[in-house]
Amino acid sequence: MKKYIIALIIAATPVLGFASEGGANLEKADVDLNDTASLQHGARIFVNYCLSCHSANYMRYSRMAKDLGLTKKQVENNLMFASDKVGSLMTIAMRPGESKNWFGNTPPDLTVIARARGADWLYTYLKSFYLDPSRPFGVNNAVFKDVAMPDVLWKLHGLKEPVYQEHKDAEGKTIKKVVGFKTVKPGTMTDVEYDKAVRDLVNFLVYMGEPAKLERPYVGIGVLVFLALMFVVSYYLKKEYWKDVH
Repeated sequence: MKKYIIALIIAATPVLGFASEGGANLEKADVDLNDTASLQHGARIFVNYCLSCHSANYMRYSRMAKDLGLTKKQVENNLMFASDKVGSLMTIAMRPGESKNWFGNTPPDLTVIARARGADWLYTYLKSFYLDPSRPFGVNNAVFKDVAMPDVLWKLHGLKEPVYQEHKDAEGKTIKKVVGFKTVKPGTMTDVEYDKAVRDLVNFLVYMGEPAKLERPYVGIGVLVFLALMFVVSYYLKKEYWKDVH
């Protein structure tokens, strides 16, 4: 329980930092937890591009397989690189001390990142990296200024330069705001394909933050049907019990 609380604090910490930046115009993620193909694609992107640095310590491969309609063999062959047991948690081999030396901060666990950040924030964030030679990894982010994370998806969407818009603040200082991006090196995906890939990844992160969402509607329907049947039975029992009284 203590580890879970710590993970929540780590995941929520960047939110506080972002809130002080004044917000950003977020794009709608439009995730759909009923889209199994999207969740499967998002899981594949997650384990290939995120799981090497970011853990998901509160999700098991076996739970993911069950919820996403995957067989044990499919998970072992395509989605498991840091463990050899399908019942294992989605951990990483990198130690916290090493990651702090490399990145400046320990990459947060992503199990509940979608609950901490929100789907729209994550979707916009993953589409907002741009080239910035002044940063340690050569990139910055329009949503999270001076981000410490490298752009791990750059091969998919390519390299982009920011398009700025200037305006004066209340003190007369010139403020530059990123309003768009210009591609300087294309990636392996078109913009439409990348948007879909990011949406699928965010969809998986949303699922991972609360897997019970997939089952909750069916449980709710079952409860309502049960209550409806019990109402009918109770009504006739009451009628039979009180008929002699009245």
